[in-house]
Amino acid sequence: MERRQTLIAGWVVVVSLSAIMTGLTHWSSKPAKSALSFAYRREGGDNYISQTLAIKNANKESVVPVLAFTALDRNGDALPRVHVRTVYGSDSGHLVVPYGSGFDILRFSGAGEHQVYDVRVTVKRLVAAKSRASAHPVTVQELNSAGRTVSRFARFTTVRVTNIDPYPVTTRVAYLVYDQPAEGETQQAVSVTPIGGLVVVPGGGSAVVKVTGAAATAVARYSGGPAVSVKAYDSQ
Repeated sequence: MERRQTLIAGWVVVVSLSAIMTGLTHWSSKPAKSALSFAYRREGGDNYISQTLAIKNANKESVVPVLAFTALDRNGDALPRVHVRTVYGSDSGHLVVPYGSGFDILRFSGAGEHQVYDVRVTVKRLVAAKSRASAHPVTVQELNSAGRTVSRFARFTTVRVTNIDPYPVTTRVAYLVYDQPAEGETQQAVSVTPIGGLVVVPGGGSAVVKVTGAAATAVARYSGGPAVSVKAYDSQ
């Protein structure tokens, strides 16, 4: 049975201490859909991402969901012409959510896209992850052709992905470009370009990923712009 839930903004993300302290684990084969709960945050505030979906996972294991979304207006009514997509892939089975909590970023398009105030989430599928997600955020540092650190707003040719947890994690990296919304509208990612593919980052170590192909084109086009970011997220 599919589980549906209307979200209430303002839920605070909490990471379990036991999730931080535990190493790699053998997961059960059937995590419970009912152990997932969600909260949509429309406005992120200054220097914070808007349109985020907090995902609370009470399964004592990392999981991979496939979610479907219905956009809702300020009255809680469905906006059937609004198409909802995600940045990290919780709608396509790419995002790994740890025990405790994780999050994704939502993108809206279609008639009424600026009228979205909430979302209804359907858990279409849920499986155990192949390996444990990171307990601490995996960080990204942009590097130029000389290997020196530069701003995300500059042109860069590689990124260094760092994992402070004592076990290896698998991540993906994306280059995000945001729009400049009118007053009263939320800012959203209008361009999402993968940098490289699936990256295994060793415990307590780093991996360097080259910026090539479409990612290099995007960086060349949008570097120096007002609103870009480079994000790493747990994946498989």
